[in-house]
Amino acid sequence: MVACTLACWRCRWLLPLLLGLAIIMGIIALAGRGWLESESEPYVHQASLWESCTRGAQDLNWNCESLMDYGWGRAAAATYLVGFVILVICFALAVIAFSIEILRFNFVRGIGGLLFVVAAFQIIGLVIYPVKFTEEIPLTGANMFSWAYGFGWASTVVVIGCAFFFCCLPNWEDEVLGNIKPTYYYSSPEKASYIN
Repeated sequence: MVACTLACWRCRWLLPLLLGLAIIMGIIALAGRGWLESESEPYVHQASLWESCTRGAQDLNWNCESLMDYGWGRAAAATYLVGFVILVICFALAVIAFSIEILRFNFVRGIGGLLFVVAAFQIIGLVIYPVKFTEEIPLTGANMFSWAYGFGWASTVVVIGCAFFFCCLPNWEDEVLGNIKPTYYYSSPEKASYIN
C-alpha cells in the first residue's frame, strides 16, 4: 500500500524563507558600491545607488559625488527603498500568517498583492537608475552595471515569484491544511498475474 498525500503544511516556511532571502539581497543592493563599475583596468569609476565615485588612472583616492543632488537619483533611491520597506512588512506579515494555527488565506492573498506592489516599486527604481545615470553622468572608459545592481534585480525576481505563490496558495487550501483524505493505490492479486 502506498499513501499519496501532499505534505505542504511542513513546507509552509519556504515562502517566508524566500522573502527573507529577498530582503538579504535587497540589503546588499542598497549598501553595495557595485551598481556601476569600470569594466577593466584602470578602475576609474564606481557607483552605488547613493553616489558616483571617480578617480584618475594613477590616483588612490576616490572623488565621490552624491546622486541625491539629482531628481532622478532621489526618485530611484526612494522607489527602491519604499519597495524594500514594504518587503520587510510583507516578511513580518508572512511569519505571522504562517505561525498561527488557523491560516487566514485571504490574508495570505493580501500579502501576495503587496508583493506585486513591492516588485513595481523596485522595477521602477531599477529602470530609472541606469537610464538616467548614463544620460547625465559622464562615463570614462568601458563601464558595466555590476554585482550590487544584479542583487537588486535578483531580489525583485524572487519577490515576483513569491507574489504569485502567495496569490495562488488559497487555491490549495485543503492540501496545505491537510484536509484531503489520502488516496491509497493497491493492486489485487488477480491483476498482478496479468501484469507479469
